[in-house]
Order: sequence, then C-alpha cells, then structure tokens
Amino acid sequence: MPALSPTMEEGTLATWLIAVGDKFEAGDVVAEIETDKATMEFEVPEGGTLARIDVPAGTEGVAVGTVIATIALDGEDVDTVASATPTNAAAPAAEPAPEDAARPEPANAPQPAPAADGNRLFASPLARRIAAEKGIDLADVPGSGPRGRIVRLDVEAALSGGAATSGASAAAAATAPAQAQATTDAGPYREGTYEVVELDNMRKTIARRLTESKQTVPHFYLRADVELDALLALRSQLNAAAPAGADEAPAYKISVNDLVIKALARALHDVPDANVTWADGSMLRHHAVDVAVAVAIDGGLITPIIRDAEQKSISAISNAMKDLAARARSRKLSPEEYQGGTTSVSNLGMFGVTSFDAVINPPHGTILAVGAGTRRAVVRDSGIEAATVMTVTLSVDHRVVDGAVGAELLAAFKRLIESPLALIA
Repeated sequence: MPALSPTMEEGTLATWLIAVGDKFEAGDVVAEIETDKATMEFEVPEGGTLARIDVPAGTEGVAVGTVIATIALDGEDVDTVASATPTNAAAPAAEPAPEDAARPEPANAPQPAPAADGNRLFASPLARRIAAEKGIDLADVPGSGPRGRIVRLDVEAALSGGAATSGASAAAAATAPAQAQATTDAGPYREGTYEVVELDNMRKTIARRLTESKQTVPHFYLRADVELDALLALRSQLNAAAPAGADEAPAYKISVNDLVIKALARALHDVPDANVTWADGSMLRHHAVDVAVAVAIDGGLITPIIRDAEQKSISAISNAMKDLAARARSRKLSPEEYQGGTTSVSNLGMFGVTSFDAVINPPHGTILAVGAGTRRAVVRDSGIEAATVMTVTLSVDHRVVDGAVGAELLAAFKRLIESPLALIA
C-alpha cells in the first residue's frame, strides 16, 4: 500500500483494474485507492505480471506498507512467484480471501447479478458513496466484481444507462450501521433508538487532526467588524465588465469569498511575520502566500489551496476556486492541491452564521473565519447610518504569531476590504 500523501496512514483498496495474469508496464494504473481525502489512481513503478492479489478490492483500513499484491518481474515464472509464502505480515487480520475473490473478472465478461446475503448487497465503499451521491439504487445495479460485487464502474455504467434513481438503496444505507452496532458501545442509549454511522477515513482524519490542534496549539482569537459596501460595489462592477467566454457565458463571476481570499493574501504579504507555519520547534516564514479554503464535501471537508494568491488576479482566483471546489466534491484532487498552504479561510456566511471561531489547521499559523454580511447601524461623524457589515475572526497560533502581529494582520485585511481598489492595483 503506497503512501499517496504525507499524512496517509491507511487507505481503502477500492478497485483492482487488472486481473491475476495480466501484464503491465511501469506507470500503468493498476488500482484505485481511497485515502482520507480522495480516490486516487495507483501507478506501478515497474513493469511485470500480476502473480497474486494479497488484498482484495473493497478492503478497508489497509496500513501503508502492507503488501497488497505480488508481481513477477520479467524472466520470473508467474506460478512460482504466486505460490511463494505471502510476505504480508503487516496486513490487518482478516479471513483469507477465496481464489475467486482475488481474481477480478476480465472487463469483457458478462455481468453477474449482485451477490447478496439476506438483505445485504456486496459493493465497494467507493461504489456505495457514488450511488448515494447520485441517487442510484444499488439493488438495481448488476455487479461485475468478484462474486458479483458492485464496483465503481458498475455504478457509472448504471448512470450512463439510466438505472433507477429512487434514492440511496435502503440495504446499502443499513448494512454498515447494522454491522457497527454489534461492536459500538452506545452507553446509556437504548438499543433501537439510534443507528451507528461508521467513520470513514476522512472523518477519522478530521477527528484526529482537529483534536490534536485544540490540544496542542495555543489558540487565541481576534475579531473585527468589516464594512462591505465598497467591496460589494466593486464586485458588481467587475462582474458587469467580465468578457464573454467561448460559450457566450461570462469568463468569470467573482464572489465575496474570492475577494476575501485575495484580501487575506495581500494582508499576509504586507505583514510577512504572520505568513508562517509551525515546524516542530522552529517556524517557517514563507515567501509566497498559499491560501487553503475550506470546502464542504459529502462526509467532511477538504481545503484546496490557491497558490501564490497574493500575485493572482481576482478573476484568476475565482476561476481556480470554482475548479478546485468542483473537483474536491467529486474527490478528484491530487495531494499537492490540498496539502500545504500557509493560512486558511473558512466561510460560513452563506449559511447565515454571523460569527464563529475556526480551529487552526496545523501547521498553519492562522485561519480566518468569515461570517455573513448583514445590514447594521454604524455610528459616523455625521450620525448613524446603515451599512453592510461582516464579522471576521482570526484564530492564531500563539507559538508563531504574537498578539500585536495578529492584530496588524487583521487591521491590514480590514483596510483592504473597506478600500478594495487596492486589491486590483
């Protein structure tokens, strides 16, 4: 099992794309592996012949470094290699897979009916998730995997072929909770009054990292009310001036969040002492500002990164953010697109949240929580006026950023939002 990201500790072997006996070349994609953030293709580093599959498709919780398959290199006898003693001492304990479960059916084989045991349908975790997202009833999907197991390709075939979309299959939704209830300690809650929702790799990672953040990172919080009227006027002008693209649609449509990203990036550029990350006893002061943006996806969240955001135009940030968010929701991001960054933005304003305190995403030194813009009374020299005001909260890691520096950063951000022409200079 390869480490497909620096923080990956285990993954789900979602699908084998080759069968035992198939030959492949270096760089060929032979499997799909589901990490805590995305489903990724596994490219083999060298060519050979697949002699034996040691971890069947659909196996969850496979630790990095576990032997998942055995290959015969050029010149080696496939049968001899396949009969060798497995070296998978690090593999999680599991019942040995029967031979038919270890041999994926060839792509041109007829599709058997999905294997079932009572009310249970056999489907890979990836197939279940896609079916739930697209409203596909797995009971109507024939499986082409080992023993009729439903895999990703089957669900995609059902989508293109117009399979019934009566909502997520009740069997698929009930299988995991029913199994989990047998091993979950529900404390004082009566059996039958709840259902157990198993944690996938993404939710486990979120739980672990944010718990570590709150326990080990000394947070402090700075708040400011920022007037938005000038920013909203500039946004309207920029969108009205957008040229038409090839499909006659506007080439870009800028959001308030795009302008927030740009303003935070410029503020960090102007206050470089705040553009830092923690590095186990030292800190890194970064030359570029890479802004990670929290995007809600099914089952959790992910933070794709706008690289060099302080140098990008607002329209470039807008288009990049739309592309990253769309691919994040379909779990098509590569690790370099969501790992790293020097700061984060979390915006819940679209949900009507006026203010909140965000948890720092280590090793970042800061994260900006953005609330909704609301009409409020503002006192000026000439009296009381109505203005659109947004409350923002800057969470700061006190190990790397002191209070005065954090306040300077927030003041720079407020100044750029309230005098937004500087963002396009």
